[in-house]
Amino acid sequence: MHQLPPCPTQLYIDGEWRTPHSGRSFDVVDPATGEVIAQVADGDLNDGQAATHAAAAALPDWSATPPRTRAEVLRKVHALMIERLEPLAKIITLENGKPLADSRAEVRYAAEFFRWYSEEACRNLGSVSHAPAGGYRILVQHQPIGVVVLVTPWNFPAAMGTRKIAPALAAGCTVLVKPAGMTPLSMLALADLLAEAGVPKGVVNIVPTTKSGALVDMWLHDPRVRLVSFTGSTEVGQKLIKAAADQVLKTPMELGGNAPFLVLDGANVKDAVDGAMIAKMRNMGEACTAANRFYAGDAVCDAFTAEFVKRMQALRIGHGLDENNQVGSLVDEPTRKKVDELVQDAVSRGAKILCGGKKVPGPGHFYEPTVLGDVPLDARILKEEVFGPVAPIVRVKGGVEAMVKHANDTEYGLTAYLYSADLAQGLKLAERLEFGMVAVNRGLVSDPAAPFGGVKQSGLGREGAAEGMHEYMETKYISVAW
Repeated sequence: MHQLPPCPTQLYIDGEWRTPHSGRSFDVVDPATGEVIAQVADGDLNDGQAATHAAAAALPDWSATPPRTRAEVLRKVHALMIERLEPLAKIITLENGKPLADSRAEVRYAAEFFRWYSEEACRNLGSVSHAPAGGYRILVQHQPIGVVVLVTPWNFPAAMGTRKIAPALAAGCTVLVKPAGMTPLSMLALADLLAEAGVPKGVVNIVPTTKSGALVDMWLHDPRVRLVSFTGSTEVGQKLIKAAADQVLKTPMELGGNAPFLVLDGANVKDAVDGAMIAKMRNMGEACTAANRFYAGDAVCDAFTAEFVKRMQALRIGHGLDENNQVGSLVDEPTRKKVDELVQDAVSRGAKILCGGKKVPGPGHFYEPTVLGDVPLDARILKEEVFGPVAPIVRVKGGVEAMVKHANDTEYGLTAYLYSADLAQGLKLAERLEFGMVAVNRGLVSDPAAPFGGVKQSGLGREGAAEGMHEYMETKYISVAW
């Protein structure tokens, strides 16, 4: 059994570590071995109510705290996360399964949201203008929305939390965090760093639970709550939006994706494969932004496919804490089963397995890095999120118009990737793609300084950039005569 770094396992409410009202706990399992690595407090509705009271009580003072003071606190959190990078990364790997290199990258990315929003906290700029009709002024301010609910996923257990917590705190809000039941430790580890950096009691409250639906529903129907932010599946997001409608809550959501990766004829094959390895294999494909389906021009398809297969075959599989391993365990067996079902469906319709295509025997939920060729357009794998290390490739003979048609043929619209030797062609194509984010000649889109989010059924609102903080604010117009 691998040793878990020191990490709290209780509820974090009003700046204190608390035993749950029920006295119950639940197991957190290392997906690579099946071994229990921790028992975490199982919060119930009483605990959720206590957290809400704490957040509501802390709101007036925190929202009135000068932006510069809030900024200095957030900057300290960033410094502490970088200082404690190694234990934080090991916690992520042990509860999530991803390789240690990916976990280290996640901690750096997660910490960067605190540095970015330490800067944005002081840039809450309003405006004053003359009313066109004359006689008065239009004064516009942005004020914190209030108590907010943050529901985070298992695939990036640190970064998806900090991407919400940092802008909420920068805006002057107080928060209620419900981390994913499979990966609660990363958020609990963050709590101590927040307190050490000077976040006051009650400003951040973290309640792990096995009763997610009941707890979040209670929060969404508490009149003190004014926003719910969720990252996860479109199906769950739809339910939360419906529940939020009862109180007309603001609902920034980052939901499912089905990212196309387009390789246009004439594109640099090496560059395209370099980008494909990042877009597909970051987090073993367990990401809403992961390249889900590959479309290669007829003239470039063979060369791209051959090099991609070569690179995927070279990846080493094993426990994420082993520095030599590049592919860790998927998070659980249902995830691996879904991946395998999609592969088998594609093969049954005529796709060819060019590498991989099998579960790895033994403990854990490992799946071989897989490339599929000759994938038919009716295969499920082109319509559904794979969430695993599988790359289906479609040869496209119809040029750019066919590429656009295939790429946009989805109800999702989070991320798209494209490689072109002609930058002007690439930018024109990017404008025609129905996605909130497009990477041109790059395999990575995420950046705390950029507005992250999708269109269609991939979500509402944006995280990151200046837009991310404004999600947690209300705009107030004051009509003034002077």
